[in-house]
Amino acid sequence: MARIGASEPNPKLLALRKNLETVILGKSEAIEILAVALAAGGSVLMEDVPGVGKTTLAKALAKSIDAGFSRIQFTPDLLPADILGSSVYNPVNGTFNFRHGPIFCNVLLADEINRASPRTQSALLEAMNELQATVEGTCYTLPAPFLVLATQNPVEFHGTYPLPEAQLDRFLVQLDLGYPSPEVEEDILHSQARGHPLEKLVPVLTRQEVLDLQAAVRLVRVDPSISAYVVEVINRTRRDDRIKLGASPRASLMLFRAAQAGALVRGRDYVLPDDVQWLAIHVLAHRLMLTSQARYGGQGKRQIVADILSQVKVPT
Repeated sequence: MARIGASEPNPKLLALRKNLETVILGKSEAIEILAVALAAGGSVLMEDVPGVGKTTLAKALAKSIDAGFSRIQFTPDLLPADILGSSVYNPVNGTFNFRHGPIFCNVLLADEINRASPRTQSALLEAMNELQATVEGTCYTLPAPFLVLATQNPVEFHGTYPLPEAQLDRFLVQLDLGYPSPEVEEDILHSQARGHPLEKLVPVLTRQEVLDLQAAVRLVRVDPSISAYVVEVINRTRRDDRIKLGASPRASLMLFRAAQAGALVRGRDYVLPDDVQWLAIHVLAHRLMLTSQARYGGQGKRQIVADILSQVKVPT
């Protein structure tokens, strides 16, 4: 693959971003991160207050890809079988046939995931990590590509359950959309005056094109100095006094893959330290568990990751 200048972003991913920007206004950074996650084949956790566009963004991504889509509205009474599927008795021949649950799709929207019990949340663990689901002792392979777009309300909201650390570790990135600026919010009002832009959205990527992009990400070159840089950043999270539980080896693998995808999104077939720095906060912050002193001292996870990045020598 020939080197392309950073001024020439990947055309397929550029088309995807433009498609999403017609629906979600003023969130180009979040949309670019979402494109990175899709190219890397990783799942996305979107946490923010209700009404800022988390579900709309997830639905817009699903409509931009010509692939299978399922939505699960997580509630306290949701059971794992409602996600994975179950065996149904056939009275004609006296056998049990497996009925696939909504997880057997290409893009799964797990809406308000932290309103379900931890037992139900954990039904996604195997799928997100191994692209398979085991039901009643039988292993079923999920269709490729497979992407979970999960939304959740802040954990201090009524009726929410915090996601287990093991599940948080399986999300490639976490996004916080935040409120739009007053100017953008005014544009939103006018853009939806006669209908929602989501209704006019058409696919710009096929399922095979997504698979081709994900294969291309693995061919993006990573210099040994960059991989050493990734490992040092990860190890600093394990030695920082403010962090009770640092990033896992899975986190280093995901940061490595995200940096490759970030380079592809920006039109390069090689990773720069800038790619690691750009994506490290989105990939690492949600995986960390802070000490009580840091948590009650007002120190945020994102700021701590930024501090660590400033302390690690950048390869040249």
